Amino acid sequence: MRGLRDKVAIVAGAAPGNIGGATAIRLAQEGMKVIAADLNPAAAQVVVDEIKSAGGYAVARGFDITDESAYKDLIEFTARELGGLDALFNVAADLSSRTIGRDTDVLSVPLDVWQRTIDVTLTGYMYGIRHALPLLIARRGGSIVNTMSSEVWMGEGQRVAYQTAKSGLIGLNRHTATVGGKHGVRSNIVAPGVTLTGAALKILNEEYRNQILASVRSTRLGAPEDIAAMVAFLFSDDAAYVNGQTILVDGGANLT
Repeated sequence: MRGLRDKVAIVAGAAPGNIGGATAIRLAQEGMKVIAADLNPAAAQVVVDEIKSAGGYAVARGFDITDESAYKDLIEFTARELGGLDALFNVAADLSSRTIGRDTDVLSVPLDVWQRTIDVTLTGYMYGIRHALPLLIARRGGSIVNTMSSEVWMGEGQRVAYQTAKSGLIGLNRHTATVGGKHGVRSNIVAPGVTLTGAALKILNEEYRNQILASVRSTRLGAPEDIAAMVAFLFSDDAAYVNGQTILVDGGANLT
């Protein structure tokens, strides 16, 4: 894709087998210099080792997306070590059993689950934008991509905290696109459908996967690489006139 070689990208939530890890690998294949960041630095290092084994450039960093100072340090490290920043992909989420596993409905969701989900998926993304956007504006160009979910359109009867946090990204993204747009900085959302990440494969049995596939206008369910390809496009010069948008990558499960 045009305009990616030697550009610098942060993937905030780069775990192997998942969307962040697949995206870090794809960006490196396109010639970008990648900072793979994750709450678990050992997980990020696995992704980096795969990138390096294929001849790409990547650095692993540990950080907590709910800690603004940690996100600020990550961005400052990137700018200092690699000479700046061109792209930011926010993809981190707490999909642990203690959080999304207890995310029920509005009548019963534990308040600690509600707050934790907002802290990671909405406030954490805002921290990244807050500290990355000035660098991108100073460069008069760049791209931010935030990860939502097609679940927002479904209005499911469970995971109220997750749906609420992901819905909030629409306003954050449109605001960022407006603030950055006249400075050459774009901000978009990628909204995956059911994606067979390493984490999903552990919890989605074959019967459930077949039920979901029946509702998708495609021959298969999504893979992390499908989302990675869209992020690479949104970072590239080929997407230079795409700003403030939410793009579904769900095999046609939702038509908006």
